[in-house]
Amino acid sequence: MDNLTEVTEFLLMGFSDVWEQQMLLAGLFLLIYLAALVGNLLIIMLITLDQYLHTPMYFFLRNLSLLDLCYISVTVPKSVHSSLTHSSSISYLGCVAQVYFFSAFASAELAFLTVMSYDRYVAICHPLQYGATVTSGKCHQMAVIAWLSCFSYAAVHTGNMFWEPISRSNMIHQFFCDIPHMLALVSCEVFFVEFVTLALSSSLVLICFVLIITSYIRIFSTVLRIPSGESRAKAFATCSPQLTVIILFLTTGLFAALGSITKTSSIRDLMIGMAYTVLPPFLNPMIYSLRNKEIKPAVWRLFGKINPLQK
Repeated sequence: MDNLTEVTEFLLMGFSDVWEQQMLLAGLFLLIYLAALVGNLLIIMLITLDQYLHTPMYFFLRNLSLLDLCYISVTVPKSVHSSLTHSSSISYLGCVAQVYFFSAFASAELAFLTVMSYDRYVAICHPLQYGATVTSGKCHQMAVIAWLSCFSYAAVHTGNMFWEPISRSNMIHQFFCDIPHMLALVSCEVFFVEFVTLALSSSLVLICFVLIITSYIRIFSTVLRIPSGESRAKAFATCSPQLTVIILFLTTGLFAALGSITKTSSIRDLMIGMAYTVLPPFLNPMIYSLRNKEIKPAVWRLFGKINPLQK
């Protein structure tokens, strides 16, 4: 029989009970978090201060970097603190906040990746119409719509999941309040309502996925028809970092969707959780820095401003 005592806090059981392993994981998570923090802040600062990067593509990239900062900050700092203090507890409201903000930032990331693929589609397939189609005003409108719709989307899921107090168990076999693991704790009525909501919202995810695929199919078909090899290489270079980021995000999301929920902690569950919560925000700045020919010169221009004696 289920324990009918109302839960007031949860226990995150995603880490080992061995102190040495906890310290190792805490150190790894802290290094990854600091690297993601520095990388995304650097991109935000570059795009904000460098006038050559004041274009629609980099406007959306700045939003994506801000999203990545928020996305990784929802889960990693708490997991590091739990390891260092040897405490696996998280308050009920803290878990609600994790579910809400994680849902909001994950959905917003998908929305911005979809908008960015459309931006590249217009820039490469319809270059003469790009200035009139992707204006500064429209970019801001799309960004506001993406942010507001995703926070509303997260409010629906969080409200569905926590409208009834949880009393089955307070053990979550992951290092954060993961939605699939939370569904294992709710009542049958709550599970059914949230399952229907997830099924309906999956159609929106499918629409975004189809739009991204369609955009890049048209981009590649247009690029391959360009007679000049140099022009083809330049066109591929402008969209390859974004395509790499999209593949990374969708691949890690697929791992999460296909991963099974177990009743005990395992290394596999921990790796699956890390795959879609830590890797995208950590790797995205590296991908854009290494594969974007405009970011590296912007770094040197910024470095020259900070150090006037540098020639």
